[in-house]
Formats: sequence, structure tokens, C-alpha cells
Amino acid sequence: MTDASPRALVRAQVALESFALHPDGSSIVYVLRRVRGDDYVSHLWTRPWRGGRARQLTRGRVRDGSAAIAPDGERVAFIRTPVGPDDAVAQVWLLPLDGGEPYQVTSLEHGVGSVHWSPNGDRLLLVAQAGDHRFIVGEERKGRAPLARRITRLDFRDDDSGHVVRRSHLWVVAPRAGAAPRQLTSGDFDVLTPTWLPDGRRIAFAADRGPDANVHPRTQIWWVDADAGRQRIRELVSLAGDADEPSVSPDGKRLAFIGTDVDDPADHVPPSVWVMDLPNGTPRNLTAALDRPVGDWAWSDLLMCDEMPGPVWLDDGSLATVIGTEGRNLPYQVDLDGTATPLLDPTLPVAVCAIQVAAGRIAVGAAEAGRAGEVWALEAGRMRQVTREGSAWQRRFPAVETRELTIPGPAGAIHAWLVSPAGAGRRRLPTVLHIHGGPTGSWGPGGTLDQMSLCAAGFRVLRPNTRGSTTFGAAWVKELSGRWGEVDAADALAAVDAVVAEGLADPERLGVMGLSYGGFLTNWLVGVTDRFAAAISENGVANQVSAWANSYFGVHYNRHAGLATPLTERGMRKLWSSSPLSNAERITTPLLILQAEEDRICPPGDNEQLFTALKVLDREVEYVLYPEEHHEMKNYGRPDRRIDRMERIRDWLGHHARRPTRVRRRATSG
Repeated sequence: MTDASPRALVRAQVALESFALHPDGSSIVYVLRRVRGDDYVSHLWTRPWRGGRARQLTRGRVRDGSAAIAPDGERVAFIRTPVGPDDAVAQVWLLPLDGGEPYQVTSLEHGVGSVHWSPNGDRLLLVAQAGDHRFIVGEERKGRAPLARRITRLDFRDDDSGHVVRRSHLWVVAPRAGAAPRQLTSGDFDVLTPTWLPDGRRIAFAADRGPDANVHPRTQIWWVDADAGRQRIRELVSLAGDADEPSVSPDGKRLAFIGTDVDDPADHVPPSVWVMDLPNGTPRNLTAALDRPVGDWAWSDLLMCDEMPGPVWLDDGSLATVIGTEGRNLPYQVDLDGTATPLLDPTLPVAVCAIQVAAGRIAVGAAEAGRAGEVWALEAGRMRQVTREGSAWQRRFPAVETRELTIPGPAGAIHAWLVSPAGAGRRRLPTVLHIHGGPTGSWGPGGTLDQMSLCAAGFRVLRPNTRGSTTFGAAWVKELSGRWGEVDAADALAAVDAVVAEGLADPERLGVMGLSYGGFLTNWLVGVTDRFAAAISENGVANQVSAWANSYFGVHYNRHAGLATPLTERGMRKLWSSSPLSNAERITTPLLILQAEEDRICPPGDNEQLFTALKVLDREVEYVLYPEEHHEMKNYGRPDRRIDRMERIRDWLGHHARRPTRVRRRATSG
């Protein structure tokens, strides 16, 4: 068994990134990511549905992904990006499934984002960047900075690309080498989640075509004629809130999608599954009575899902979708009369992040307690494992035990997961309070590299779903609205109190850590109590006043979260009152601040203010910047940087929180 050092964990990890179910249900094609040096490589693999040996389909120093199998099952289209060249862009490739070499189809200047087969397999639908640079002034030359950038809208940046210089639009191309793609849509908006209608003539897609998507976002569903000589876009769905993830029934008569029918919905308004008759039916909400979010998730870092899937049709009268409930993501069958039935035992510690249906078979991407994600067959209410590579690498490292807790809290029971070294039993161990991001997410049962590393170093890891966490109903989320640093801090400390009282956590050897919102609450907690011996804040928030404008989506994020704006003195004071920077003078806990330098969600300038304040106050603080990295670098950053990050976390907690220390405790605020 290998020592679970950060270096060993990161370099051993195999990540199952996505999968596709063969149209006849006989096999799956899936994508595996591995570390090679300081890069990632991803390749396509296939495995029979009923079991058998896996077969590697692609090779080389490439990132292959987004596999889409042709309707006749003979070819797979995928997106390939060469590893290494800075100017490399992703293109569509095709591979015969019965053998043969892959060949390139597209050569679009700005690359391709996704690929989708037409119903009869005669065309490929692409999402790819198009148009001129949105805000460059002067001539655009490779290797030379522009004269200036003229900005007139707030949606000029995001976390992935930095400046959003071009929009993503629809193209169609014949599935053969050298075919010329034809652009279908254009305009100052991005096309999202497209799907063909069964007639092969029209395409439904989601887009926010409003005047400024980062002030008042409102995504709706549209359709476009794939054969028209000029662009003809028609609005298909218009809700008061958002509508996304369109899915058309096999007979072409109905459209399902995920949406909210509340103008500018607050965080506590859960997205639902909707259905409408085509072309002009009235949308109906099928899951409103559940009081659980559709397409939302409980986080498990070893389950590689950037976005949750929309509904998929089981047949013309029922759908399958993922619903977040009680710290889990579960597959549900939703009938057109609104009946929603879980397809698995709701008590299972499972997080599902993708569903595919073909030939009467259902495949899901899912993680069990403590394990990384695999593809599973869903059969008669049970899961049967299909792939092995996604979690097999974990057997080389010390095992962890995941225990589900229900903890008494100030406003009701707090759900939590406690992760411990295997065989720890009831020993009192140093314990790390790990706070999830969002805050509208929740901890799920799947594993994380951080918990594997920390448990191997002798820590327990406590992951509570405090007020504000989704999957527990709208009221639990609404409790946090406008009350950051109050109800969440009270719940987090109540969770710590519970494991201390049970004799599982040593009160003199406690640490706290978190990313994003978890970084905010970490920064906040060390300003209102000194019971923690060490703290690690990653890509967090320190000054709510400046974060409103510095975060690329801060304007509408604050509004949805019930936070104030700094446009009035009263609003500014309210934001300052929930800013960890306002408590800087009271911080005595050693604090490690980790920051991705290219993060546009929680930019560096915010945490630099807290670092500066603590240095002026002569407190123990370190600030580590990771160049070129973005918000979720812990999962997707360059491997050597991910290793450095994990080593610093383990060393900081090991130095400050492994040894018993006497600490003076203050009462918490709120």
C-alpha cells in the first residue's frame, strides 16, 4: 500500500471524465484522464455493457473527450486538443468503432467546444466560437497586446477564459475529413446545451439573449432551422426565470427542460423539470412538489462533473433526471403526470452526476461513499458497476471510512459526513472542519483527494451541510439569505461541538479549511473564535464590499444570495458587517491563504486585503499565489501545482493542529 502523500495521490489519480452509451446498449465509450509529467492526457476507452475487458480507443499526448456515438453505432465523434502547444485548439475527430485510426474533421480557427450527431447521422452539430473580437481596439496581432479594450457590457469575462472575446455559436458539418462547417447562429450571446429535434431539421438550444447577462441573467430556450439559408431563430420557451437543458421526446411531440418560473430567482428557489407540447404548448412544472433541486448537486471532488445533466427521456411518457436530496444526488423517474420516483434506495450513500438512456438501458456516472466516480448500470433499483479504472487506483492508498451524521443544531438537525482513517474507531483525533463552497451546494458521499491525504496523516475530516446547503429543501437554503457569518457559523461550530462531545475530535487539535464560500466562512470563523489551531482559506472572500464588483458575476450573485449592494451607505455597511476583513484585528489563528491568480470568481485582490491587514497586525499568515490557475484548480490545475497545494495544506495543519495546544476560546457571533 502506497503512502498517501500529495505527490503520490495526484500522480496516481485516474479521473473518469465522461461517457456515452452505445445506441443499442451493448457497450459504453468513456474518457479517462491521467497525469503524465506536469500535464494531463485523456483517451477514449470502451467496455461491454455486460462486463469484459476494456479496450483503449485513442492514444498519444492529447486530451480527448466529449465522446458522441453515431446513431448507427459505427463511429464515435470526439473533441481532441494536443497537449503542449500554447496555441493548440480543440477540433472534432472521428473514429470507427470496429477498428481503424481516428481522423480529423474540423479545422476551425478558434476550436470546437462540443459535438452532437444529427438523428440520421448525416451531420455533426458543433458549438464553436465565432465572430470578431468583441471589444478589441486597433489591429489584432498574434503575440502582441492590443491597443485597448473597449467594454460596454459586464459579461466581458468569466473564470475559464478570462476575457470573453468571442461568442460560442452553432455550426453544422458533414462527418468527413476536410468538410467545410456552416455557421447557423450569430449575435452577442452564447449558445448552450443544444439538441437536435428528431426530424433532423431543427435544433433547440439555450441562450441568454438579453442586454447584459451579468446584470440580469435570464436563459431561455430557442430553436433554429438547420437547413435555412439565413439565420432564423425562434423563441421556444419563455419563463419568468431561467430555462435550460432542452431535451426532446423520441416522438418529437414534447420538450423537457430544467427551469424556474420566478423572475430573478433567489438561491432558495429550486430548479424543476418542466415539459411542454411542441411547438406552442404551455410549460408545466413536473417536480414543484418535491422541494428539492433538479440538476443541482452534492459535491464529491472525485466525481468529475462540471455541470449536472438535464432530463433524458426514458420513453415518450417519462423522463429520468438527477435530483439533489439529503446530501445525495439520486436518479429519479418523472412521469408526465408529475409523479417522481427514485430509481435507487434514497438512503444509499450515492452521488450521481450523469444519466444516459439507450435501448431500454440506463447508465449513470456515480460515486459511492469515499470512492471516485465510475459508470454504473441501473437495473431494477440496483447499481451494477461497469467501469473499474475510475476508482481502482484508490486501492493503492490507505482506506477511509465515511460515516453519516445527524447533528442537533440551532435551527434543526444538521446533516454531515465524517471521514476518518480506516480502523480509527472511537479514538480522539485531530479534526479538520471542511466547509463546502457555494454556499448553494452540499457535501456528498463521494471522496476527495484532500480527505484521503488528511486521513492518511491522522486527521478526521468533518463535512457539515450547514444552513444554505442545497438538497435539504428551500427553507434550509433561505435561512442563510442575507445572513452570511451568522447562521452558517453557528451551524459549523455546532457540528464541531458534536464530534468533540462524542469523543471523536480533540478540541485542542482542530483545523478549518474551505474553498470559495468555504474560504469566506473560514476567514469569518477565525475572526469570531480562536478555538481552531490552524486555518486554510482557498479562493475565498474577505471584503464583501469590493467582491460585489470584482467577481465577474458578483452583481447578480449578491442579489440571488440576499446580500446587499454597496450602492448606498446602508448597503455598504451591511456588506462590511459580513466581511471577514472587518474582524481582522481579532484574528489570532495561523492562517494560510491559497489563491488561484487567474480566478475571476473570487479574484486575488480580495484576499490580498486580508493578507495585508494581518501582516500589518503582525499575525501568522502566508499567502500563496498560483499563476495561470482558476477557481477550481484543486481538481483541474497543473499537476505540480495541485501537489504543492496539497502539501502546503497537510504541512500547515500538521504543524499547527497535530500537536495539542492550549487555546483561549471566544464566544461566536451569531
